[in-house]
Amino acid sequence: MTSNGDPASGVGATATMAAMARAIATRTDSLIDDPFAEPLVRAVGIDLLTRLATGELPPGDLVDQVAIDGAKVRTRFYDEFFLDAANAGIAQVVILASGLDSRAYRLPWPAGTVVYELDQPRVVEFKTRVLAELGAEPTADRRVVAVDLRDDWQAALRAAGFDPARPSAWSAEGLLGYLPPEAQDRLLDTVTELSAPGSRVATESRPNPRPGAEEKTKQRLDGISELWREHGFDTDMTRLRYFGERNEAGPYLTARGWTLTAISTRDLLATHDLPPLADDDLRMGELRYVSGTLAETDGSHRDIGGTADVAG
Repeated sequence: MTSNGDPASGVGATATMAAMARAIATRTDSLIDDPFAEPLVRAVGIDLLTRLATGELPPGDLVDQVAIDGAKVRTRFYDEFFLDAANAGIAQVVILASGLDSRAYRLPWPAGTVVYELDQPRVVEFKTRVLAELGAEPTADRRVVAVDLRDDWQAALRAAGFDPARPSAWSAEGLLGYLPPEAQDRLLDTVTELSAPGSRVATESRPNPRPGAEEKTKQRLDGISELWREHGFDTDMTRLRYFGERNEAGPYLTARGWTLTAISTRDLLATHDLPPLADDDLRMGELRYVSGTLAETDGSHRDIGGTADVAG
């Protein structure tokens, strides 16, 4: 989610950073293929991120291999999640805080799939315009829901044609850490309320930090921000995120009737024959990617007593 709807500043710039990492990953590895990442970053117009995305400037210390490999496995995880859901017959897809994500254009969606993209008006309008100028066309029925996730986004989603009586596939990719704890819970509650039995969900679930761990993370983020400022990109990555205790997304969703599986970043790297984490001050290895299905109920209430396999 973006704070002011501008993909060049604030939390909006994190969407451009993510696209930049996907552009580097696409250029250097066949694990993912996002041909729209580089031109979208170029269109945003942040000089440093453009030079990194195009390969004019080598990543070096500016974007370490941990971040690039993390972009590879994260993108692949969500790509596979959506295609598995769509090929299983789920025809409603909801991408929360879609940012510069281009799955509605680049994935081979089955006929009849509707992809709802939710983000702030300036972000979705920017992406729609740039991709149209590139001659790109969606590979699904793409429906833009221009709304702030802090507002009544469920009403806007329904107004775009979303049917809560039909199973859906939801993603909250790279989003929860930019929400206050109570806003995260509200979001996950709303997703559950709008989901018919058989719906699927995918997001990241980070365990609460051990003592001192978040200080290392902040120091690492401050160091990255300072290095980028030296190259003309003024950002404060520490201030963009929320720290402190919060409900872990995996167990929270499990208690609301979702049956989940989880895999850690470490295991995803190993699965795809990528190097193990050498430097983990950003706690990427502890992050677990969770996905699963909403259990059938008796129709009168959500079953909140289930359990799930969320072992990393």
